Amino acid sequence: MLVRGRVQGVYFRAFVQRHANALGLAGWARNLPDGAVEVAAEGPQASLDALLRRLRRGPPGAKVDGAEESWALATGLDGPFALR
Repeated sequence: MLVRGRVQGVYFRAFVQRHANALGLAGWARNLPDGAVEVAAEGPQASLDALLRRLRRGPPGAKVDGAEESWALATGLDGPFALR
């Protein structure tokens, strides 16, 4: 998923990590040079849907203009959700 708007410098990745870990998801989030945040997550569909809803809202201080989601087969990400 790509999240666009004011999502860098506002603890957006930490927000993603906190919620992904609470939902039991594996994956990562990273800042992109164009100002977007890229998120890859794997886990149960209900947890992924819950994370998606939270990402579209974002933390206080962020302004999410859009979230482009894409779905694919799981690749076997494991471990706690990481920041890159």
